[in-house]
Amino acid sequence: MGLGSYLIYIALLMIIPIWAQSRVKSSYKKYSKKPTSSQMTGAEVARKILDDNGLYDVQIGQVKGTLSDHYNPRKKVINLSEGIFHGRSMASSAVAAHEVGHAIQDQQEYAFLRIRSALVPIANFGSNISFFLILAGMLMGAMNLFLFGIIFMSAAVLFQLVTLPVEFDASNRAMTQMVSSGIIRNNEERETKKVLNAAALTYVAAALVAVAELVRFILIYLANRE
Repeated sequence: MGLGSYLIYIALLMIIPIWAQSRVKSSYKKYSKKPTSSQMTGAEVARKILDDNGLYDVQIGQVKGTLSDHYNPRKKVINLSEGIFHGRSMASSAVAAHEVGHAIQDQQEYAFLRIRSALVPIANFGSNISFFLILAGMLMGAMNLFLFGIIFMSAAVLFQLVTLPVEFDASNRAMTQMVSSGIIRNNEERETKKVLNAAALTYVAAALVAVAELVRFILIYLANRE
């Protein structure tokens, strides 16, 4: 790979995540100003969908930050950021419902969620050590170290790939639940989907970057072996 091609490649790796994040932020900013017909807060949306699905044991908490929302399967808690927790907008409803989608996946033992949870410690370790091994392998000319780095990186990439169906499925469940529960009306579905689709872009971007980096290192390893 020539210097020019390499610089373009690096630029793309930087631009794709930034573009995806900007889409999320602009979508959130736009639809956080549009209230839903139900006028429910994000916390109320989450509680209603949880109760409709018999998940009375799942609690709802509030966390700091913007779009720091997440579901904790070990503690059975849906943590919503302040803006989502108190907001009565389409964005608040969509994000809250999405996190409940993960709780429903947990309840139903959704296969990809189970796989992703099992991969968490391996992926964390792999992402932390892989670049050190790859760098050490390159500097020392030790291709065995380089290969171990690729193997550990593969675990982190696998986690990113498994995350995709988990997130898309949670969004699909969110839409179904919001419509069936009367949280949004038919004329609000399109705009709510835009919020969920924008959020999904960040996971797609992360997966693309991770796969591209893994492929690059595999090609470097193969070239050096030859």
